[in-house]
Formats: sequence, C-alpha cells, structure tokens
Amino acid sequence: MHNIIVNGQPLAADVDPQTPLLWVLREVAQLTGTKFGCGIGLCGACTVHVDGRAVRSCITPVASVEACAITTIEGLSPDGKHPLQQAWIAAQAPQCGYCQPGQIMQAATLLRDYPQPTDANIDAVMSGNLCRCMAYVRIRKAIKLAAASGQEMPPHA
Repeated sequence: MHNIIVNGQPLAADVDPQTPLLWVLREVAQLTGTKFGCGIGLCGACTVHVDGRAVRSCITPVASVEACAITTIEGLSPDGKHPLQQAWIAAQAPQCGYCQPGQIMQAATLLRDYPQPTDANIDAVMSGNLCRCMAYVRIRKAIKLAAASGQEMPPHA
C-alpha cells in the first residue's frame, strides 16, 4: 500500500511500487486532467508538482513520492482562478488542449522561480513541454499575461 497526498487529500494506492504516478492519479484517484503523452518523460503532458516542483508523472514511481505533496491540474486551483488558468483563457492558448494541463503546471513553477520571466526564461523552462498544435506563441502570451497580472502566484500545495 502506498500512501500519498494528492491535492491536499490522502490517497492509499494498492499498486506495485514501480507503478508510474500518472496511472495512480488517473486510475486510482480518478483525476484525469493529467494526460498520458509519450510515456518516457519527454513531452510534458503528464507534468504535476511534487513538493512544488514540476515532474513528469509518467516516469515517477509511486513509491518515490510517498510523504510528498502532489498537485495536479485539478488541485492547482479547483475554482479555476489561478492567474495562469485565467491568462490561458484570456490568451486563448489551447488549440486541441491535450498538452495544456502539463503546460500550465510547468508554467506555474516557471512563474514561482521567475515572477517576471524573460523570453529566455520561458524558453528554457518550457522547452520540455511539447505542443503538437504549435500553440507556443499563445502559451508565451498567456505566461506573460499571468506575470503582468500583478497577482502573486499561489504557493505550491
């Protein structure tokens, strides 16, 4: 049994210790906002926060995150009021939307580390999150809108 904390709530997962966190989130916790993309940690669709840092949940064994605070897109702001979520809507960032939860979760750590990010900061931190629709211009715009909103980025759960 693996006991983890997801979006502030305890979760007991009776799975193999090497089960990827992604599958525990989607299948055990029924939190389907985190997406499966490549399965090898290269696309970023599965990005969640573990103790406030962006990680690829498809390659993170559940046993490695016991006693850690895990935040999914559903827990970033349950009411959708996180500055990034609002900026994503204002900038009409998503096209198909599949990668967007991972993009937003990565961007949240970007703005915690760089509250007023430069283009170079955005490129460096977001480069591992792929978008097949090529919405990168709108994603960059949304990140800059969130940074310019004057709202402090909420702390990581």
